[in-house]
Amino acid sequence: MHADSTAPRPRASSFTSAAFLLVAFLTGIAGALQTPTLSLFLSEEVHARPAMVGFFFTGSAVIGILVSQFLAGHSDRRGDRKSLIVVCCLLGVLACLLFAWNRNYFVLLFAGVFLSSFGSTANPQMFALAREHAEQTGREAVMFSSILRAQVSLAWVVGPPLAYALALGFGFTAMYLSAAAAFVVCALVVRLFLPSMRKAPLAAGAVAEAPRRNRRDALLLFIACTMMWGTNSLYIINMPLYIIHELHLPEKLAGVMMGTAAGLEIPTMLIAGYYARRFGKRFLLRVALASGLLFYTGMLTAHHTALLLALQVLNAVYIGILAGIGMLYFQDLMPGQAGAATTLYTNTTRVGWIIAGSLAGVVAEIWNYHTVFWIALVMIAVTAWCLWAIREVQGAVSASR
Repeated sequence: MHADSTAPRPRASSFTSAAFLLVAFLTGIAGALQTPTLSLFLSEEVHARPAMVGFFFTGSAVIGILVSQFLAGHSDRRGDRKSLIVVCCLLGVLACLLFAWNRNYFVLLFAGVFLSSFGSTANPQMFALAREHAEQTGREAVMFSSILRAQVSLAWVVGPPLAYALALGFGFTAMYLSAAAAFVVCALVVRLFLPSMRKAPLAAGAVAEAPRRNRRDALLLFIACTMMWGTNSLYIINMPLYIIHELHLPEKLAGVMMGTAAGLEIPTMLIAGYYARRFGKRFLLRVALASGLLFYTGMLTAHHTALLLALQVLNAVYIGILAGIGMLYFQDLMPGQAGAATTLYTNTTRVGWIIAGSLAGVVAEIWNYHTVFWIALVMIAVTAWCLWAIREVQGAVSASR
């Protein structure tokens, strides 16, 4: 009797897992169609100066932090993440439509970025829902999250080259409409196939924050991840314009470089997820740091297509480990608060964008695009100090059973 009642569950669980994988890919592709070409879009379509391009990324990150933190607190206290993800996807559609047909810098900065901040929040909320689903169904949380992260990387294999092909071949309007279509399909998949797990309201006075005994380590981890994502943001903002204006290489190379790195990130994430328990998350992040140091040193010296593409192996190790392990480290520090932990991790990317946006445009306008990579090496040095000061934290056993 007991066996009969539980027989359908593995099949249903597998179907739900497949839906999570599809949503991870779709939210990834929506972002991968927009972010890699944004600096080129602002420069060529909106005719913004380098400093204004950097300021756009900074403003976008600030608005994104405010929106995502509000939604994270709301989703952890009450409400259904599934419904929230659907709403975020639909607002992401509106953002894409605005970018498709509007070329006013300030309209895009305030209205467009506000709407797109909701769209980008669909991804961390999906990861939070996946963590809760994994814990409820007894799935290995670390490996499941790593596989979902790999789906996002798969989207970034396809997205950047496709974004450049659409933008250069058919125009930016076609590119943004394609991103809108990805959000529409994502909303439908979430609405029809993802599980609905309503949250019970937190007890009065409960606050979604890291445990007091882990505050120092959470702060160090926040700074380290922020610096690492900040270097990546400098790279995304700076590299396409550096390739075109200083190295005088083909425009499409930027998309190929991003796609190559994303493709190599997939095995990196899966390997990191597999070995996380054996070697620990701190050790893996230190391996990522070493790769980042070599990568940005290489970007300062490599000027040929073959070398730039070869460097993407180091970039993939750097970002693949950070993307796969960083979020899980925050969740270990904040048990029972998956939404707040995941969004806190996601906000390291946004603070990284604030730092990168503030520096990239100003440095490029005063000096050149090449100098921006020296800034990245300084940020790598700050990361090294944090990762050597932080303690190893073991995840809850329940999360993996």
